Amino acid sequence: MDHYAGLDVSLEATSLCIVDQDGTIVCEMKVASEPAAIAEALRGNGFSLRRIGLEAGPLSQWLYGGLRAEGLPAICVDARHMKAALSAMRIKTDKHDARGIAQMMRVGLFRAVHVKSRQCQELRLLLTNRSLLGRKRLDIENEIRSSLKGAVNPTKAGRS
Repeated sequence: MDHYAGLDVSLEATSLCIVDQDGTIVCEMKVASEPAAIAEALRGNGFSLRRIGLEAGPLSQWLYGGLRAEGLPAICVDARHMKAALSAMRIKTDKHDARGIAQMMRVGLFRAVHVKSRQCQELRLLLTNRSLLGRKRLDIENEIRSSLKGAVNPTKAGRS
């Protein structure tokens, strides 16, 4: 029997919900927001997982990469699309969001987003930091130049 999982990721803990192909909740828990802890929780129950959904967000690239490296079928979904779908729920908690994401994975009602490779993320980080350092260097040069102009002795400047 196929199973589907939904992850609602927070900084410290991730709410996890697993549903079967009929939509019945078979497992719910909270685990640490670490790829290894989530993978262990997903595998520990012995379910045959077809899709694991998590919303795009600050931690999603890291968790997605970790879950894929563990061989799990993780899918990063568009947060705006998921928010619109989950907004119909009356009770808005991490547990209920994980349930909603799991159900969306089950019925295939999601929009996957592209997650950049680790090398691409690292290159982007280096280029961004290089650009920042260049701007700061220019700012410092301009500050020193303006400070030196103001330090010119006004009595010598007035003589000709």
